[in-house]
Amino acid sequence: MDPVTPSLEVSGLAYAYPDGHQALFGVDLTVGRGERVALLGPNGAGKTTLVLHLNGILTGGAGTVTVAGMPVGKKHMAEIRRKVGIVFQDPDDQLFMPTVREDVAFGPAAAGVRGAELDAVVLRALEKVGMAGFADRPPHHLSFGQRRRVAVATVLAMEPEILVLDEPSSNLDPASRRELADILRTLDVTVLMVTHDLPYALELCPRSVILSEGVIAADGPTGGILADEELMARHRLELPFGFVPQSVA
Repeated sequence: MDPVTPSLEVSGLAYAYPDGHQALFGVDLTVGRGERVALLGPNGAGKTTLVLHLNGILTGGAGTVTVAGMPVGKKHMAEIRRKVGIVFQDPDDQLFMPTVREDVAFGPAAAGVRGAELDAVVLRALEKVGMAGFADRPPHHLSFGQRRRVAVATVLAMEPEILVLDEPSSNLDPASRRELADILRTLDVTVLMVTHDLPYALELCPRSVILSEGVIAADGPTGGILADEELMARHRLELPFGFVPQSVA
C-alpha cells in the first residue's frame, strides 16, 4: 500500500437506524497509516455506529468509508473485513474454540492459510501479545486480561490495516491494563480506540476525536482536548478525580 494512503477515510457519513433514530449526522474523519487515535464521547454519541461502518457490519447510510484506499461496500467486503480488526469489549464474544491456538488460527484458516504457514502466523500473533506459552490452553482457563490479549491476537493473525479496540481497558486490573498498554504501543498497525478511560487514551493515543450527538465535535492532540475543561464538560467527559492531563509526559 502507498504509505501516503490513509488507513481510514470517512466522509459525510450519516446513518439512521430502521426505527428512525439518527445516530450519525455527517462524520468526516481521516486516520493516517500507523496513527493511534482515541474515539471519545458520551454514551449514545454514535461511536459504536461509526465503528460498525468501518468493516461493513452496518451499510446503507449516506457518505463514504474508505479503508486503505478501498471503499467499504459489497465488492471489497472480504478484504475489508480482513483489514479492519475489531476487538470487542467482551473477549468471550471472540473466543469460542477449545484452545487458544485454534482460536487464533480460525480467521487465517478460514482465509485459506494452511500447514506450517498457519502455525507461523498463529505463533507470531501470540508472541505480539505475550501469550505464546498459552497456545494449548483452553481460553476459559485464562484470566480476563489474558483472554483480552488472546482476542487481540485473533485479530492480529489476520494482519489488519486497522485495529479497532472497544473499551480495551474495561474490567482489567492495573497490572493487566499496563501489560495491554505496553503491547499496544509496540504494534505496527493503525489503532482506533473507543474508550471512556481518558488516562488510557492520553497514555496510548497522541490524537483524540470527540464524537458527540452524531458529529465530530473536536479533533486534536489528546492532551489539549483533555485539558479543555469547557469542551470536556460540554460533551459529558470527566477525568478521574485528581487526574491532571498536563502531569503526563
